[in-house]
Amino acid sequence: MSFGALDALTREQLQHELLQIWSRTGVTTIFVTHSVEEAVLLADRVLVMSAGPGRIESDFRIKLARPRDVSSPEFNALRRDIARRLTSHLVPSRERLAVTSSADPIS
Repeated sequence: MSFGALDALTREQLQHELLQIWSRTGVTTIFVTHSVEEAVLLADRVLVMSAGPGRIESDFRIKLARPRDVSSPEFNALRRDIARRLTSHLVPSRERLAVTSSADPIS
């Protein structure tokens, strides 16, 4: 379950509760989310899946100390790296589109 459909206050509260449960029990949890920030905040490991078929494309070990500061340079560098990996398959088609568009004569 992801917390993405919740309002911001409830999402933060549940993220905090999940981390508290994890710190008390140490139980392994698999959490699926589309939010890179949420993944970096909660996880020790983030797996990036390919668009289709669903395969593990990247594996990031999150070695940031807890509690995590979402405004820290280290947190945001990792967030950017993962986001870049998520969108890396889109870049070639954008580049082709830009090249094609710039080469087309204006009518």
